[in-house]
Amino acid sequence: MILVSALFFGAEDSMESVGVALLAYLAATAFSTYAIHHSYPHAKLGLCNLATLARLVIAGVLLVALLERAMPSAGLLVLAILSLSLDGVDGWLARREGLSSSFGARFDVEVDAAFALLLAVYAARTGVAEAYVILLGLPHYLFWLAKHLCPWLDQPLPPRFGRKAVCVMQISALIALLVPQFDGMVMDAVILTVVAALVWSFGRDILWLYGRRS
Repeated sequence: MILVSALFFGAEDSMESVGVALLAYLAATAFSTYAIHHSYPHAKLGLCNLATLARLVIAGVLLVALLERAMPSAGLLVLAILSLSLDGVDGWLARREGLSSSFGARFDVEVDAAFALLLAVYAARTGVAEAYVILLGLPHYLFWLAKHLCPWLDQPLPPRFGRKAVCVMQISALIALLVPQFDGMVMDAVILTVVAALVWSFGRDILWLYGRRS
């Protein structure tokens, strides 16, 4: 992370931001290590979880960009697309390696959510989109808060392709904001469309859970 950040933002000017991002990364990996020891059923980590870990590194670089208020660049766009691509293969790798687990699925979801929130806040902070773009990064955390207020929401959900498709749509839209000279009207339409898709996806799950509350 330090090397990539230095290449993108300069070795001296960004060291404080790199330090903050590195601490956040170490905290996330420490929590993940704890979870592995308590809930991971396999003897090896596997390429699937390493791919998710690589996405966490990319999220750390994005955090440096956010703290430095660095404007979108081709390099950041490539890293964001790489992260999205890795998100498309980690599940496949888990099934191929026989390493599917609830830990891996949760790890993937949490990295997705963190990456989406960082992209949304970055877009707002650098002025490439209006502040309401942050709405695209909040649903996962709002749902987490709601589960603590309404315990009936804290139940396993059935696998649904639509949920994953909306997540990909969400992150793809946020990555698109990194493209220079993105038309403002098109941007607003894309953001509002994805917000509507997120409301539909989370709303459907909430209604499903409500119907099975005890």
